Amino acid sequence: MRNKSNEKGNNIIYFNKNEHRTFNKKRIAGLIILLVIIVIFIVGYILYATNEEFRTFMDMNVLRKEITENNLNSIVLEDYDKSNIYAYSNKIAVLKDNKLSLYTASGRQEGQLEVQISTPITYSNGRYFMIAQQDSSKAYLIRDNEIVWEKDLEGNISRVSVNSAGYSSIILTGTAYKTVIVVFDNQGNELFKYMSSTITVDSAISEDNQYLSFAEVNISGTFVQSNIKTLSIEKAKTSPNEANVFTYNADSNSLILNIKYQNNNKLVCMYDDSVHVIKNNEDTKVADINSSGMTFYSIELNNHLVGTVESTSGLLDTQTSVQIINMDNQNQSTYNFNGVTKELYSYGNKIALNLGSEVHFIETNGWLIKKYTSSQEIRKIVITDEIAGIVYRDKIEIVNL
Repeated sequence: MRNKSNEKGNNIIYFNKNEHRTFNKKRIAGLIILLVIIVIFIVGYILYATNEEFRTFMDMNVLRKEITENNLNSIVLEDYDKSNIYAYSNKIAVLKDNKLSLYTASGRQEGQLEVQISTPITYSNGRYFMIAQQDSSKAYLIRDNEIVWEKDLEGNISRVSVNSAGYSSIILTGTAYKTVIVVFDNQGNELFKYMSSTITVDSAISEDNQYLSFAEVNISGTFVQSNIKTLSIEKAKTSPNEANVFTYNADSNSLILNIKYQNNNKLVCMYDDSVHVIKNNEDTKVADINSSGMTFYSIELNNHLVGTVESTSGLLDTQTSVQIINMDNQNQSTYNFNGVTKELYSYGNKIALNLGSEVHFIETNGWLIKKYTSSQEIRKIVITDEIAGIVYRDKIEIVNL
């Protein structure tokens, strides 16, 4: 098609019958290939999410999720018997001779803190790490690489906890009361003390810093009686004995073991026979441990309960099913493998299964993150959402999660 002007300035349009529109064949071929790749990706993802055999094949042969000893960054341990190893945030911490050495994921030491601790009890939550001298008076709160505060308390420390905002609670014994709970803000200011006439076994502060909950056990009667109490922190600042907002009395002979605040101020309570959730001042049983046959179980996760169930099909053939229950909707994810779990560790959204000379790291959706194999027996595992340490007598191998 072309234009030609006549003498009067009008445009006359002429059409060439031989002209026709052409298409870019390379562009069309590229679009088709892209669509095929997208379809393959979607189908592959669906198969990976729903088909366990396909997922296992992909993990081992395509995604290469297997890692082995001596191929990772590591930290040298000079005296295992005198060292205590922990993990918090993205760090591995080693306590030895009153020095807490902090290491990065590369195995490089990035700091060292002086702490007068020989027999530690600890608790970590996000960037915060609390460490105290068991059955003594010394306690420290650490954030990242610094000591936020240290305290010398009146009484013997039996348990500590800290939430993700740095608010902490410490349980003391050896005073005029059976137990005393001391609550601090994230700067180390004492907010209040609560005196109890019964034995307090655990405490936790809600993520919004509004509530202190604690688990107590009364063994003075014929039966063991476990109770869960929740206090308003704001009210407790002025009147601790009038700050109670909720009390739950568990079934007789159900022994409370520990409690933890999870998402949306849900208080998860683990007993020796069941797991309950308290939300909006209502108690709900979410798992019966005795009837489900769980051998290991933990509530140290974000919004989930994890437990392992073993079954035997032959004399030496044991299968383990890791069952992960969502606390909101009760949906369950599973991860199955051949073998027996020696220890289970959990934190945030990560779970580590120690099989002796093998470790499986999995997500709360039941998917494998990494499978670690070793030529020797694994002593211990420390884990956070970002990092894990595989502990031997002479070294700590670091796994990035």
